[in-house]
Amino acid sequence: QVQLVESGGGLVQTGGSLRLSCAASVRTFSSYAMYWFRPAPGKEREFVAAIGFSGISTYYATSVKGRFTISRDNAKNTVYLQMSSLKPEDTAVYYCAADPRPASSQRHSVNINYWGQGTQVTVSS
Repeated sequence: QVQLVESGGGLVQTGGSLRLSCAASVRTFSSYAMYWFRPAPGKEREFVAAIGFSGISTYYATSVKGRFTISRDNAKNTVYLQMSSLKPEDTAVYYCAADPRPASSQRHSVNINYWGQGTQVTVSS
């Protein structure tokens, strides 16, 4: 019902920036809160950022707050993650996800059903 395709990953030096995009194939994009997750070392995917249906409400993990910005364009069915001041610890595969419940910073990956395939972000030290 929901197909997500991430893009924009790549290799960047410490302190650099990248913008990730996630294009959604869905009939009612604005009915989904959108998320970005990344795997923690040896663990499940961890919450990075979330944005509400209209884009007004945003939520961030403490580790990225002040450096990452999530946004969405409902006319284009696309969610973005602008990443700045990147650190080697940000290196991960970043996954876009969609959920019909209101956006929350407390969502766990096991409770979200719609995922993209991920895009690799590598930050060199």
